[in-house]
Amino acid sequence: MLDHTSNVGSSCEKSESQNKKSSLITTFAPMLLFDITKELIFKFLRFGVVGVAGTAIDFGLTYVSKEVFKTSKYVANAFGFTIAATTNYFLNKVWTFNSQVSGVSSIAAEYGRFFMVALIGLALNTLIIYLLTQKRNTNFYIAKVFATGVVLFWNFGANLLFTFAKG
Repeated sequence: MLDHTSNVGSSCEKSESQNKKSSLITTFAPMLLFDITKELIFKFLRFGVVGVAGTAIDFGLTYVSKEVFKTSKYVANAFGFTIAATTNYFLNKVWTFNSQVSGVSSIAAEYGRFFMVALIGLALNTLIIYLLTQKRNTNFYIAKVFATGVVLFWNFGANLLFTFAKG
């Protein structure tokens, strides 16, 4: 004979777990500026992939500029950052956010917004690294990883809501 009472208990536990999850979403959802959907998650993942590509471009061009062409480390860094940010703009425009903006002046305005978000992200990254290394005595690379994570969310949210906002 089968015991159906064990299924009832697990069913109630699942229901309670779902209610708790639903309650958390209801509690914290108003704090979000946008709904978390499957589409948003895929945009975030694509944004991350583009970011990894941009990091490779940044580091590669910075290295070549500094080590091969013997430019100043600051000029090399600015060059790598600028080319990577520009590449990231076009990849995110087409692949991540599917922006339909066209025309030279409209694209220039959208690129300007993107680059401004990137510069604010760079400033935030630098500030976080400074605060963690100078005020909290955190290892530079641990601080950089933490700062990069924070800025990833800033850049994604700002580009979603500002740079590539629909309408």
